[in-house]
Amino acid sequence: MMAPSPSFFTRRRLLWAALAAQVLFILAVAGAGYATTAFGRVVVLRTTPVDPRDLLFGDYVRLNYTISQVPARLWHGPQPPQAGQPVYVLLQPLRGAYEAAGVYSTEPAADAHQVVLRGWVTDSWAHGIRLRFGLERYYVPEKTGLSLEKSATRQPLLVRVSVAPWGQARIMQVAPAQN
Repeated sequence: MMAPSPSFFTRRRLLWAALAAQVLFILAVAGAGYATTAFGRVVVLRTTPVDPRDLLFGDYVRLNYTISQVPARLWHGPQPPQAGQPVYVLLQPLRGAYEAAGVYSTEPAADAHQVVLRGWVTDSWAHGIRLRFGLERYYVPEKTGLSLEKSATRQPLLVRVSVAPWGQARIMQVAPAQN
């Protein structure tokens, strides 16, 4: 009987290393979501819903936050913002929800009552900046997207978002504003 060659053991180690890397990646993705909820600070954002249906994934509400389009005067960066550029939005409480106080190219320092949310520039022009945060889709139980959208025509929606210290965010709850 012949002993296995050294290349057999090398391939076997590579196979195990590839398998371990995949498992670690899946655990890291799941852990990041849980860490955002566990270590994050909960803030409330104002929004209005748009488009309540996705053929592949079911009912969802696309959320258009008040902080998704900000005046250009809030920009604090060495050069004008570019599409696709990562940014940090400094949020502070105003009239029952958090609003943008500044948009920065590098992470700013925040006071105790402020929160920093990481986002990306989608468009900019002379008078404004359009941003996205990865919080624009909220999936809802089947056949409830239209009712949520209709309730928002009478009053705006408030979204509870957990923002982690590193700027990642996760939607916790979407509900009509209480008058």
